[in-house]
Amino acid sequence: MVKKGKLYILILTALIVLIGAGYFVLSGKRLSEAENIDNLKKVRVTRRNLRRTVVSSGTVKPQVGARVKVGSRVSGKVERLFVQVGDIVKEGQVVAIIEHDDLDAKLRQAEARVVAAKTRLSNILATTPKEISKEEANIREIKAKLALARLEYRRRKSLLEKAFVAQEDVDKAFKEVKVLEAQLASARQQLLYLKSKFEEDQKLAKAQINEAEAALEIAKINRSYATIRAPMAGIVASVSTQEGETVAASLNAPTFITLIDLSRLQVDDFVDETDIGYVKIGQDAIFTVDTFPEKTFHGKVEAIHPMATIQESVVYYDVVIKILDDYEGLLRPEMTTNVTIIIDTIKNALAIPSEAIVRQGQKELVAVSTDSGVEKREVITGVIDGDYVEIKQGLKEGEVVVIGALKPRSKRKP
Repeated sequence: MVKKGKLYILILTALIVLIGAGYFVLSGKRLSEAENIDNLKKVRVTRRNLRRTVVSSGTVKPQVGARVKVGSRVSGKVERLFVQVGDIVKEGQVVAIIEHDDLDAKLRQAEARVVAAKTRLSNILATTPKEISKEEANIREIKAKLALARLEYRRRKSLLEKAFVAQEDVDKAFKEVKVLEAQLASARQQLLYLKSKFEEDQKLAKAQINEAEAALEIAKINRSYATIRAPMAGIVASVSTQEGETVAASLNAPTFITLIDLSRLQVDDFVDETDIGYVKIGQDAIFTVDTFPEKTFHGKVEAIHPMATIQESVVYYDVVIKILDDYEGLLRPEMTTNVTIIIDTIKNALAIPSEAIVRQGQKELVAVSTDSGVEKREVITGVIDGDYVEIKQGLKEGEVVVIGALKPRSKRKP
């Protein structure tokens, strides 16, 4: 009887052990993972809008035209240099002066040539019209004499018919007419010559004035090159020469200073070739810089460079981000940026905190709080947006997951 009692006790103990083990096997939970559940954080599965993003790094750069190298177009010694690195300059401000004694001399020479050319034109306008007027008066006088000579010739010819004069008198009158006609023809030719010469002399003199004035303009321009002015407002980023140095202008103008307009910056974001296909012009972007890690700047994709950049055998594409926020005094060229480009938004997606997911092998698991305890359940995840991850399969809206009930997951790559 005692033996049977002991046998019943052993069988009952074995059944209890099997039932307990089966319960925990079926529930998928280990005791060690289910301890102190009441003290663990619980969150409800909810729906929210999640952003699909491309994360990359880039650099703050000046926009096209926002960085200018200021140089000299004439050779000579640097007489004065008025700026240093960090100085703020205005557009048109004088930053340096090159020696210009030779340029001043050429300018005076050009001015004298303009005066001489204008004087020649003045002389032509003053003398030639007088010569023309004199010749016109001469022609009028010859015409008057010719009219009288012709009248005298006709009178003598009439008297010859009546034998009142000799043939010699008629011939003499005829000769006088011919002489005066020749003088008239010559005077008319001279008048035409003077008028034509007057027109040509004016044209030549005016052309010489234009040539002299053009040479004067060139001399003024060359003289202006000796005064180096800032082509735009900005900050002096570098100074490449010093007072007393001699610069030699050639095809490439020697650089004096480099100016940067800090109000015209952009982000050059380097996107991996595996992600570039998702990036489109007009997409929103956010970024941070190491100097202000807590501040988020907003931007928009403005351009995508067609040519790739290869760094350490990795292919990247330069994506230009236009900065939308006020950044003056905060951002500087060459700052490293951490960029997130928002390529899509998944609306009304099931989501839970990403810290609730634990990876075990190839599976992603969560601890779900049920009426009968904590249940370990496999899920299929999707987009990760910050601290939240999309749940495509395995959970329902309203269910409660327990954070920390399972062993910490290995970090999941987005």
